[in-house]
Amino acid sequence: MASSSSLTLSQAILSRSTISRHGSAQQLHPSPTSAALSIPSFSGLKAASSSAAASVSRRRAPAAAARLPVRASAAVETLEKTTDALVEKSVNTIRFLAIDAVEKANSGHPGLPMGCAPMGHVLYDEVMRYNPKNPYWFNRDRFVLSAGHGCMLQYALLHLAGYDAVKEEDLKSFRQWGSKTPGHPENFETPGVEVTTGPLGQGIANAVGLALAESHLAARYNKPDSKIVDHYTYCILGDGCQMEGISNEACSLAGHWGLGKLIAFYDDNHISIDGDTEIAFTENVDTRFEALGWHVIWVKNGNTGYDEIRDAIKEAKSVTDKPTLIKVTTTIGFGSPNKANSYSVHGAALGTKEVEATRENLGWPYEPFHVPDEVKKHWSRHTPEGAAYESEWNSKFAEYEKKYPEEAAELKSIITGELPSGWEKALPKYTPETPGDATRNLSQTNLNALAKVLPGLIGGSADLASSNMTLLKMFGDYQKKTPEERNVRFGVREHSMGAICNGIALHSPGFIPYCATFFVFTDYMRSAMRISALSEAGVIYVMTHDSIGLGEDGPTHQPIEHLASFRAMPNILMLRPADGNETAGCYKVAVDNRKRPSVLALSRQKLPNLAGTSIEGVEKGGYTISDNSSDNKPDVILIGTGSELEIAAKAADELRKEGKKVRVVSFVSWELFEDQSAEYKESVLPSAVTARVSIEAGTTFGWHKIVGSKGKAIGIDKFGASAPAGKIYKEYGITAEAVIAAAKEVC
Repeated sequence: MASSSSLTLSQAILSRSTISRHGSAQQLHPSPTSAALSIPSFSGLKAASSSAAASVSRRRAPAAAARLPVRASAAVETLEKTTDALVEKSVNTIRFLAIDAVEKANSGHPGLPMGCAPMGHVLYDEVMRYNPKNPYWFNRDRFVLSAGHGCMLQYALLHLAGYDAVKEEDLKSFRQWGSKTPGHPENFETPGVEVTTGPLGQGIANAVGLALAESHLAARYNKPDSKIVDHYTYCILGDGCQMEGISNEACSLAGHWGLGKLIAFYDDNHISIDGDTEIAFTENVDTRFEALGWHVIWVKNGNTGYDEIRDAIKEAKSVTDKPTLIKVTTTIGFGSPNKANSYSVHGAALGTKEVEATRENLGWPYEPFHVPDEVKKHWSRHTPEGAAYESEWNSKFAEYEKKYPEEAAELKSIITGELPSGWEKALPKYTPETPGDATRNLSQTNLNALAKVLPGLIGGSADLASSNMTLLKMFGDYQKKTPEERNVRFGVREHSMGAICNGIALHSPGFIPYCATFFVFTDYMRSAMRISALSEAGVIYVMTHDSIGLGEDGPTHQPIEHLASFRAMPNILMLRPADGNETAGCYKVAVDNRKRPSVLALSRQKLPNLAGTSIEGVEKGGYTISDNSSDNKPDVILIGTGSELEIAAKAADELRKEGKKVRVVSFVSWELFEDQSAEYKESVLPSAVTARVSIEAGTTFGWHKIVGSKGKAIGIDKFGASAPAGKIYKEYGITAEAVIAAAKEVC
């Protein structure tokens, strides 16, 4: 039995991972012992070739031989019985669960599940280790469907494997309101789905992040007598994923890092929405991946070549120093007499007549959503097997904890997301007498302080570490030979950097990944940042050079609309600190918010430490830093963020000399302020006071929500310029004089 400590660990995982919004005889892994089967609380077409040699060939055949004709009718062949009738029946069950769900919804993508069912079956039924009754068991194998449009493949597999999240009624409500089977895989809706995919290419980048997380934890915590971290990451990606640049960025890094426990299956069906990929995608993917440092295997018959798929996985597992790409040539919509091997099966229901024709072609006499008894019985073993896997691991962890208590405590923190008690005490504090500094430098001070007390903090920059100031000075670089280190060198790959960090964050709740670049280059990674917000991945985005204040580099590097764009994005915190205390406050907020990513916009230029700023104030989003009024009745309220808070404070000093009652408000985060009670918001921005002036070195878009129709918003609604920062501020009217003039105009 597992020890009480491991029981607590598993219970914590389950409690922190709750959803927050609306086989065959041959096995590739040993079965667990049957000592403990209770559920622990911790934690087709004719084959082209049947030879094993065919499965491992790396040479691309001539186009005529390698590719099926584009004509859909070419896919109509007599289905031959495989040697294992149960496997074939299981595979066809997967196909028809997908067909039936898409048909009932009259919406979806049946082609990929029909073509990828064989590799899906082999993975979930024969290869992967998981516990269907605890989708969050730490040492499970991870699976990512990068080609997320084919999500009925994953839902069908989860259903057969016994996951409670995908019952028959869930399959029948595919793509419907409130369903646990949405139109693309969503980790926050469906337990058993690791990451949210849909935007092509991001899934394989997430998988790289998951594999990095495993390799990092294994290097840090495994011992010669205890391999406590030991799991694989599997991914299915398609032609669309291959075309997206993010996949090449991420796979380049995976090869560089030597992620030997990452195995990706490339669904080589040569069909995309517009037709055959010959119209736009003719590169040799095999050769490209070899150049990226991957081991490459070609399974030529992905339709019925079950042994080829099994052999390829065995070979992939034998290669431990590099990731493996298994190119599996399949027929999209396999079994459909009139639509297979064509774009028409990619993204639409087959239609009643074609469904019936497919049933006849594949010899499937069952009603929609039916799982034959022998298939159901065969897959039912995964519940006790999964329970035994987890129970064995729990016992192993209990022994590990006795031998290595310090390492176990750290690992437990990462697994459960329970942060060390008092971690926030490590955050630095500042006074107005503390010399001023750029908030990017203050950020590095905070990162290095937190790295000492947060074992899950890991991250890096897109080739700008010395400018973003993101190096953890007490650690080396995460590299192939040093995976235990915590500085990640992403190179100039912003998009994949964000998506890789999403994978790290979603591997275990206690991981706190951060990544950095210039704020303007969030344009390169915005899609990944949006998925962070959607999938509740608490990545910390450290974005420096946050305004025209960066100066001479000019408008190509000066963000204008970026603050407003992230304020418009749901479930993400846009934070712009003004000094040391506010930078520390931003890090407290970012670390605390594990299901809401944070963007920190940080200055290049030095800023003074202001009186009245505080960590506690930042947690409110907006708060008063100075006020000479009484009874919550100032004459005017000046509102600033970041480097412009200093300007607002200077303007207030001058206005007070003239007898004005002035309140200065730091508005670090609109989102946090919105989270506060109506009473608190009224105490900071009383509705009776309409004389309000905001100042921010960015677009004024959105600020009238804060200052009201009678207030003034000072900002920049055009691109910046190349000049020293002080000159640009003056020319663009981002000055105390402009604030004073506006204040006099409104009050």
